[in-house]
Amino acid sequence: MVFPRFNANSFWNYQETCDLTNARYPAAPLGLITVAALLPKNWEIRLVNRNTEQLDDADFGWADIVMTGGMLPQRNDALHIIEMCRALGKAVVIGGPDVTSSPHLYSAANFQVLGEAEEIMIDFITAWRRGDRQGIFKAEMGKTDVTKSPLPRFDLLKLDQYLHVGVQFSRGCPFSCEFCDIIELYGRVPRTKTNAQVIAELDALYALGYRGHVDFVDDNLIGNKKALKKFLPDLKHWQSKKNFPFEFSTEASINLADDPDLLRSLSETNFFAIFVGIESPDTESLVLMQKKQNTRRSLQQSIETIHKAGIFVNAGFIVGFDSEKGSIAKGMIECIEETSIPVCMVGLLYALPTTQLTRRLFAEGRLFSGSEQTQSGDQCTAGLNFETKRPRREVLNDYRTVLAAIYDPTAYFGRVRRLGRMLKRERTHRMIKGDLRSFIRLLFRIHRARPGTTGQFWRMILDCALHNPKALPYVVMTSALYLHLDPFSRQVIAEIDGEIANIDQGRWSPPPVMQPIEAEFMAI
Repeated sequence: MVFPRFNANSFWNYQETCDLTNARYPAAPLGLITVAALLPKNWEIRLVNRNTEQLDDADFGWADIVMTGGMLPQRNDALHIIEMCRALGKAVVIGGPDVTSSPHLYSAANFQVLGEAEEIMIDFITAWRRGDRQGIFKAEMGKTDVTKSPLPRFDLLKLDQYLHVGVQFSRGCPFSCEFCDIIELYGRVPRTKTNAQVIAELDALYALGYRGHVDFVDDNLIGNKKALKKFLPDLKHWQSKKNFPFEFSTEASINLADDPDLLRSLSETNFFAIFVGIESPDTESLVLMQKKQNTRRSLQQSIETIHKAGIFVNAGFIVGFDSEKGSIAKGMIECIEETSIPVCMVGLLYALPTTQLTRRLFAEGRLFSGSEQTQSGDQCTAGLNFETKRPRREVLNDYRTVLAAIYDPTAYFGRVRRLGRMLKRERTHRMIKGDLRSFIRLLFRIHRARPGTTGQFWRMILDCALHNPKALPYVVMTSALYLHLDPFSRQVIAEIDGEIANIDQGRWSPPPVMQPIEAEFMAI
């Protein structure tokens, strides 16, 4: 099993932050180790994560079959792995969300597993055993019974290589955001595992000696609130019995702030961070993208409510929507500052395969041809694969303006300082092996960061120690992330400045738009 490399220039890379703890990559490959658990017990399995270790000829020589796959930012390396397998005469199976969305790009693989694997891997295994050496196996979208999902093979992981390990409670999201492919891949009816399943996964991690950060990788943890509220008491009981070995993070929609009981339960269970898709402070843009749940509330009050529950928010923002009538930089910067969210993934709008957005842009004759063939980064550097309504230069300039403002050290640590005052943690952070060493490394690297960083960092630390010392471990976490976010934002700004210069000097012209025959081929 080979986990492809993520493209290096990705928001999610966090390599500088990983170095503080001797980790090699932020997240472990949950999908592949779940597939590993679906394979016959007598099959010998090895896992090579290309983000953390080398894949060499000896690995290929040992294997009868290679399984790989992942997400869109892993596409380049996944295709490279397929090429290596074919050159060495090894059968290769490709699965995961990207091949499910764009199977035509992976035609060189022997086998494609499209959709969720739980109910179709048996078909692949049967075909392999009878001697088939090619085939396509496709699950019905959003119908897989996740209560049949096996206990992931956590034993295949080198746990010390990662900042955090993932588990999953549910799949799917009840909302219908135009730009999002989650509902296309996993459906709008969130399906949940049983309480016993998830507890068994935590038991397995605990038995392996793992302690610390566990991420619930759900598309929207609160998508099925009824099931979640039945699960959290069991999770809290398990945590209490084990003396709270884990701290949890997840992704959820902003309407979490509307449910004080649920927020309290998450806090008591030791959730400390959530990622929220805010996307835009502009109501018209939110309506156009069908994210109306964000229009029914004050974003500032909602985020403050979550912070006061002891859970800090990371957020996603997008530049480039059709509804942007003029410059949106000032409004987005004000929104980020007013909500005191330190870590903001600000990206350019990208039309993902299979989404409502892609279908609309194609129907309007605005989707660029060939944009799906290569991926050099993520939506931070590879967005706007369509003809924008606003002049492209204006969109790019807004984007670089936002990045330059929010990752200036004074602005960033100002938000962290305000977060530190709001974050009302009931539990203190449990120190684990290596925390003190990581903090000392952080101090050295903060002092080597760009001018202005050191003073802002210490001002923030002293303010938190004085006003809310229980929040100190969490403001330190966000400071560690800055070691990645600052140089990454400056790298992105440099690339965007290059694109703007190309436009100004007449070196950029719009690619041809996608033609109907291309769309038909993609659908096939």
